[in-house]
Amino acid sequence: MSKCFHLIYIAVLSIIVIAVFFAILYIGLPYYRLGIEERPFHAADNLLKPSAIWGHGFGIIGSFLMLIGVVFYMARKRFRAFGRVGVLKHWLEFHIFLCSLGPILVLYHTSFKFGGLVAISFWSMVAVFLSGVVGRFIYIQIPRTIEGRELSLNEVREMTGNISDQIKTLVSLDNESYNIIIDSTRKRIEPIHKNFLAGYFNRYIANRNKLRDVKAVLDTNGVPQAQQKQVLALVRSDISLHKRIERLVVMQNMFKYWHVAHLPFAFVMLIIMIIHVGVTITFGYRWIF
Repeated sequence: MSKCFHLIYIAVLSIIVIAVFFAILYIGLPYYRLGIEERPFHAADNLLKPSAIWGHGFGIIGSFLMLIGVVFYMARKRFRAFGRVGVLKHWLEFHIFLCSLGPILVLYHTSFKFGGLVAISFWSMVAVFLSGVVGRFIYIQIPRTIEGRELSLNEVREMTGNISDQIKTLVSLDNESYNIIIDSTRKRIEPIHKNFLAGYFNRYIANRNKLRDVKAVLDTNGVPQAQQKQVLALVRSDISLHKRIERLVVMQNMFKYWHVAHLPFAFVMLIIMIIHVGVTITFGYRWIF
């Protein structure tokens, strides 16, 4: 999948989720704003209440989308038979799409009124959704191959290459200028774990100063702007890779702990959802079948 097509793919999935959310909200807002006692007298009650054709359908379709999103993604990750079917990153993106659209439909199925056992399932679903957002942030911080495989620390270090050799092929400078540029990219920065917010702020300022020092050296040597941009791009790339190396172990550990929160809520949600469906069928509720 090309980069352009991939962006279009992500945009289409995002637009579908947003469009569905606001389309149903636009249609049902007058009904959803009513109290539970007033709703039976509203014209939309026969469509939007949880047992009505639309409301019931929202629940069935939303649950089905979440089930497909979870089962297919887990199968792609855990079974060798699916190991070469598509790129794992794209499967994750489709998993996120289904597990975002599904909860939205389930939310409208409840018509914003729920309690008892279903409330536990609903809030578990909310916890799964929110932890999924956090998990996605952690996931993209861990360097990966184009197929989505997580890179080891040694593999990331190999990506840094030798920036001094690359700069020498681009510009001709005296040894002192070369040393200033290389030294500026290797300045020590206060480790991020000592103080989370202060560490990020200090790192940002230090990296800005690195780029400023390199540009000053290039200006002093009269290097043309086109070549300056190439050298600065190399330095930015080098800074980015070193930041990833420093974050890699932290993010890997966070990802392990994240599973402790995400998976149990997902199982609770699915188990209660199955119980809810079973009770519904037992009491004779049917949709369009």
